[in-house]
Amino acid sequence: MPSKRISPFLLEMGVSVLLPYLVYDWLSPSVGNTHALIISAIPPIIWSLVQIIREKRIDAISIFVIAGIALSLLAMAGGGSAKFLQIRENLVNALIGLFFLGSVLIKRPLILVLARAQIKARNPEHIAQFNLAMKHPQKRRPLILMTLVWGAGLILSALLSCALVFMMSIGTYMIVSPVVGYGIYGILILWTVWYSKRLKKR
Repeated sequence: MPSKRISPFLLEMGVSVLLPYLVYDWLSPSVGNTHALIISAIPPIIWSLVQIIREKRIDAISIFVIAGIALSLLAMAGGGSAKFLQIRENLVNALIGLFFLGSVLIKRPLILVLARAQIKARNPEHIAQFNLAMKHPQKRRPLILMTLVWGAGLILSALLSCALVFMMSIGTYMIVSPVVGYGIYGILILWTVWYSKRLKKR
């Protein structure tokens, strides 16, 4: 019988949630909470880099992921207690959310920039048509709204996770926080898909 393939979602959850928890639980008695927490973050970072390398394409989304990894590494390098390490790591999401909101203020909404980069990489023959369409305010408005929603969603995710840091033990937080984060990402993705379909119907 052919072996069943592990679903990408289960694999993602295993590497990003279960494996870090197991590493932390195994190492914390010997190396302490802070060092165990730092080491437990290594598998998800390696996983993200492997995914980018496997795609064999550096595009706007890949650069965005790499930037998030770099910010996470900087957060971990700051030292301090395990609780403050978890808070700093959550501030990465808040900082990215602020990038989204700030891009609207400077009239370069990040969703529009990412969409243009994706089209240029995959369908360069369509880029001129896209640039022409984006000159019209009514065409730009939906991308501005998407940028605002994603920015607010990422900041909300960071605030909720920071609150959970003080409400839970380190181990419990490591299981619950990713569920909250993935849940908010899921809501944002579903809303984006729904909104995009609504725009097409118009």
